[in-house]
Amino acid sequence: MTLTSVFVDDQAKALDFYTDKLGFVVKNDVPLGEHRWLTLVGPGQPDGPELLLEPDEHPAAKAYTAALADDGIPAASFTVDDVTAVFEDLSNRGVSFTQKPTSMGPVVTVVLDDTCGNLIQLSSIA
Repeated sequence: MTLTSVFVDDQAKALDFYTDKLGFVVKNDVPLGEHRWLTLVGPGQPDGPELLLEPDEHPAAKAYTAALADDGIPAASFTVDDVTAVFEDLSNRGVSFTQKPTSMGPVVTVVLDDTCGNLIQLSSIA
């Protein structure tokens, strides 16, 4: 995978959340009129898969994002080394979770609210 995206209601707010709270690093930040081509990578992975923080301007994007969130379905999933430790750290930093650490067979998952319209799942090997 080279690039995937999440629709966000505010690119600046999303940038703050994904970098300050989740630890992603900016790879591209190119002005495009009122929006930006804004991609992030994992720390220590400058050539890794990119996450595009894509404006949810299209009506279908808004409806899709809202429907997923309303049904409790994560828009994206990221792997971490230790979900429980990350849950504790992010909780202490004010991140809101809709699912606490939950064992799901070979993995443990949590689901957080990215403050930009999405639920995001984090997982690690149990």
